Amino acid sequence: MSIFKPYRYYRKEAIEYRANNVLRRMAQRGDQFAPCWPFDVTLVADFFDLGVIWERIPPDEQGAIAARILPLQRCIEINEEILDKPQGFLESTLAHEIGHWVLHINHEATTETADRLLTDLSLATDEPFVCRGSREVNSPLNHASVLESMEWQAQYFAGCLLMPRRILEEKRQGRDLTYWSHLYEMREELGVSISNLVNRLQDLEWIYLDKKTRKRDIYPGKALVS
Repeated sequence: MSIFKPYRYYRKEAIEYRANNVLRRMAQRGDQFAPCWPFDVTLVADFFDLGVIWERIPPDEQGAIAARILPLQRCIEINEEILDKPQGFLESTLAHEIGHWVLHINHEATTETADRLLTDLSLATDEPFVCRGSREVNSPLNHASVLESMEWQAQYFAGCLLMPRRILEEKRQGRDLTYWSHLYEMREELGVSISNLVNRLQDLEWIYLDKKTRKRDIYPGKALVS
């Protein structure tokens, strides 16, 4: 039984449902795991009994590595070199790894293999799941495009986990999403990076940015224009 699930194409709605389901299950566990914002994503790692450690992770032939997950050890390694990144980068990185744990790791196989390793050290070692850049892929044709799609899925999950739609609805009350100053206020209250917030709002079609101009003017998205 493989530690990794066979590749599956997820619609955005399906990924958002899974992220919301995690938050619901945490709330059902009581005050210890009840989500609140700004969101402490380490709470999700605790909920799944995943360890989080800081290590220096050297780049490989494909470039820098922000983090990686070791499924058999139930451990997420964060590269200590990202400590100086802007606010929200760490939260997004950790939420991304948890996205892999939810969407791509076969938990049953992980538990079974970890138990067998206790008695047979000749079995396969814990191969890390290393994260790269991402883009959405609708029709994967080869191994590389499958990996890119999995990275996009994990990142989309991270956005849904850190910025649930209902929380964004609350935070936008009394604000104009076409004002950068209002978006920065929301960023502070959500504990995310401004780029993650903008990407999430664009995914929801609440705002639209004209990237062809240097002014980066913000316009109301289709979902808010009727």
